[in-house]
Amino acid sequence: MFFYLSQFLSFLALPLTITIVLIVSGAFYIKRKWGRRCLWTGIFLLWFFSNQFIANQAMMAWEPEFKTFSEIKNHEIGIVLTGVTNLSKTAYDRTFFNKGADRITHALQLYREGKIKKILITGGQGLNPVNPQSEAEVLQRFLLMTGVPAEDVMIEDQSKNTYENALFTKAFLAEKGIDVNQEFILITSAFHMKRSQGCFDKVGLQTLPFPTDYYSQDSKYDIPILFFPDPYSIFIWHKLVKEWIGIVVYSAVGYM
Repeated sequence: MFFYLSQFLSFLALPLTITIVLIVSGAFYIKRKWGRRCLWTGIFLLWFFSNQFIANQAMMAWEPEFKTFSEIKNHEIGIVLTGVTNLSKTAYDRTFFNKGADRITHALQLYREGKIKKILITGGQGLNPVNPQSEAEVLQRFLLMTGVPAEDVMIEDQSKNTYENALFTKAFLAEKGIDVNQEFILITSAFHMKRSQGCFDKVGLQTLPFPTDYYSQDSKYDIPILFFPDPYSIFIWHKLVKEWIGIVVYSAVGYM
């Protein structure tokens, strides 16, 4: 119920949803003053949300700065949050990555550079799965394929959301007899780091954030970026708004 309520609220607040409602309402009631205002407001918002420069600046302001590998001190375990593979495409001899593959590739780099001794992947199948494999299993297989020893890859494959990632990870560590009072490296997308670390703080796990998978880019000031509309910019706003709503909902129910 919580998941569906969160998704419904996200849908209502999405920039494209608001824009479409305003434009359609304005066009339908064009003869009325408020209808014309709705139409023009919708048109303005469509330009605003599709502007590449504005969307990039908003995402850049939200995402934390990345850390260089050299500044990371050695830790025992790096915790990787899933949400980076295409589980709608079932395969057993490969991994289909979506945006966000940095989470696992950067974890692998941390491991190869000796910054972490073990990798713990947390994440199950989500709701309404079509793939019998959990995402943690899929990513575990990828790491084994790259030559990481099996004893250095642990998986927690029952969690379905960020709060469960934190809660089930703590239970998994305690069950394995691993000290839960040590500091762990938390590896997830930059836009998702605040909510993720908030959940891990809530369950009492101390983490060092290692943001990856950046949606923002270095600022550019050329004509296409400043003036040309771009559908990807609307997608960026959707990611931001859904994350903001997630933080509000998680805070309201005590998940962070």
